[in-house]
Amino acid sequence: MSTSTSPELAAPHPLKAGDSFPDGVKFTYVPYTPEKEAITSCGVPQQFNASQEFANKKAVLVAVPGAFTPGCSVRHLPGFIDHLSEIKSKGVDVVAVIAFNDPWVMSAWAKANGIKDEILFMTDIDTRFSKDIGWTKGDRAGRYAMIIDHGKITYAQNEPGGDVTVSGVDAVLKAL
Repeated sequence: MSTSTSPELAAPHPLKAGDSFPDGVKFTYVPYTPEKEAITSCGVPQQFNASQEFANKKAVLVAVPGAFTPGCSVRHLPGFIDHLSEIKSKGVDVVAVIAFNDPWVMSAWAKANGIKDEILFMTDIDTRFSKDIGWTKGDRAGRYAMIIDHGKITYAQNEPGGDVTVSGVDAVLKAL
């Protein structure tokens, strides 16, 4: 299952503020359920139609190269968890984290961080979306952040190096 049903682009098309969020973008995730709360419990992956879901909501989309990696688990994700109420207070309906990992790994990463359904942990399968926009690190998703406000991108930044700067929570909060 790919994350995007759009045809493969001839060349990557980076997104920027002012662009519309593309049609046909889909991710997969394992929704939280109390009966599958244990980190070793597996749920059934479901499709998340980001294009439809973000069309009428304000969303923060954060991409990381991989779940459980030091940069992502120590420097990138914790800020979004720690400042979630502040992010939500700025009218954000959905906070989503994507990576190339499969939906079960992403679900386990959410559980390991004490997240139920406050943040969606989703899979950019085959890194299709990240490849379409040209923001990858090898075969993995790159490290980037976007703010989508009712289908329009108001912020889109890809990390220029290995640090967490333009895709971190401080930059996102400033842009909100």
